[in-house]
Amino acid sequence: MRDTRESRLLLVLLIAIAFALITVDIRGGQDSPVEGARQAAATVFGPIENGVSSAVDPVGNAIAAVRDSGSRHDRIAQLERDNAALKAKLGSDDRNRSRLKQLDKMIRVAGEGQYGIKGAEVIGIGAAQGFSWTVTIDVGANDGIKRDMTVLNGDGLVGRVTTVGPDTSTVLLANDPDFTVGTRMEGSDELGFASGQGDRPLRVQLLNAKADVKKGDRLVTFGSEADKPFVPGVPVGVVSRVDPSGGDLTRTIYVTPFVSFTKLDVVGVVVQAPKKDPRDTVLPPKPQPTPTPTVTVTVTPSASADGGQQTP
Repeated sequence: MRDTRESRLLLVLLIAIAFALITVDIRGGQDSPVEGARQAAATVFGPIENGVSSAVDPVGNAIAAVRDSGSRHDRIAQLERDNAALKAKLGSDDRNRSRLKQLDKMIRVAGEGQYGIKGAEVIGIGAAQGFSWTVTIDVGANDGIKRDMTVLNGDGLVGRVTTVGPDTSTVLLANDPDFTVGTRMEGSDELGFASGQGDRPLRVQLLNAKADVKKGDRLVTFGSEADKPFVPGVPVGVVSRVDPSGGDLTRTIYVTPFVSFTKLDVVGVVVQAPKKDPRDTVLPPKPQPTPTPTVTVTVTPSASADGGQQTP
């Protein structure tokens, strides 16, 4: 279009109409006369955007499906079906196979414990050499995440949410020195408090100084009042060392966590606590010891030349 007096007037008129529509739209809110056009555009372009997203990141869709698992029984069953369907789409990619394996384990934990979870990916990590062990996950307030929610994965307790933004959250890991969680021993129900020690085993103070505990015993979370910051029954770790009882009021043990804090990828934030304490049901089956074969050697005394037995 040539720069003429008529074209300039037309441009000014179009700009005036645009500002008028913006003003009417803002003042009208949900009753705006352009709301219908906006919804029509969303109807047309929304499926296209979702389709492109699905093609680009199928594992992201699986995690998004887990994020919607707020209700317990039927939702978990649906997630298992969705996860099975996604496996077929992902083919043989090693990276995606590894992440789907993590999703499988996390869904099992959620099902056993009857936890309603929001799936998330770890997108950042704090400085391990610094003052805290933290990670950043890609869900936040817009996804229903709140401070002091339990975070787990397919192996057990990961940590708790400490800071929440609109679309991301910070998780304090269970191995952080400032982290403390109430624990309960499998079977004996002995209570204690576990504290993080960085890259060393968790330090647990049992309330009973005479508690009968040994290497290989396992612990789960005891749970908090109103289930915050910790829900009950989440696997914590395995006893690796027991300090001798020295007449103190408590007894110290050291626990190797189930979770590998340097390999976190797919995690779940517990947004709905179980109605009933799952106690030890979330723990994986104990490994059966491999029997050691024994060989029995039978020695037959040899006979002497005169037919009698030879004495040794």
